[in-house]
Amino acid sequence: MSSLVETVHIKNNSFSTYMPKEEIEYLVKNVAENINEYYKDITNENNPLIILGVLNGSFMFLADLVKHIKLHCEIHFIKVSSYEGTESTGSITNIIGLNQNIFEKDVLIVEDIIDTGLTLNNLIDTLIKENPLSINACSMLWKTEKYNGREINTKFIGKEIPNKFVIGYGLDYDNFGRNLPDIYTINE
Repeated sequence: MSSLVETVHIKNNSFSTYMPKEEIEYLVKNVAENINEYYKDITNENNPLIILGVLNGSFMFLADLVKHIKLHCEIHFIKVSSYEGTESTGSITNIIGLNQNIFEKDVLIVEDIIDTGLTLNNLIDTLIKENPLSINACSMLWKTEKYNGREINTKFIGKEIPNKFVIGYGLDYDNFGRNLPDIYTINE
């Protein structure tokens, strides 16, 4: 793995390499292997795994992840709305793009990062109303120090990280930095 630390500047802040792309690639493959193993006897042509990528942040992780999933699956993208104006309502007000019937289906929610768990928990509460067979969460990163939510199957977590602000690989700072191939943390 590369040990080169690079600094990028975005909107008067500097960020240093936290996870190089080689580490990310390794973690993605590991998560995919765990998904393949967990669902191998559950999914089939008539009962595909329903993968819901939560936009915008999950797009890079999900794209790389599904390249390694060897299961029958359907891939859908959803966007979660929990804001009125500039304030969070604290709950999901709308799931944009959920056009798939998930009744009695196995559902895997794919996030870029799990922080407090508010979005994930509200999303699960909303999806449960559709009576899926199961719901699991998958995320590239998990800030365990900030998390205050449901128990998570940690097999589907790329890496637990401390409470650091990170960008790159789909994660953004004010809509910038999503395109960076590495993950960076803010220099304090």
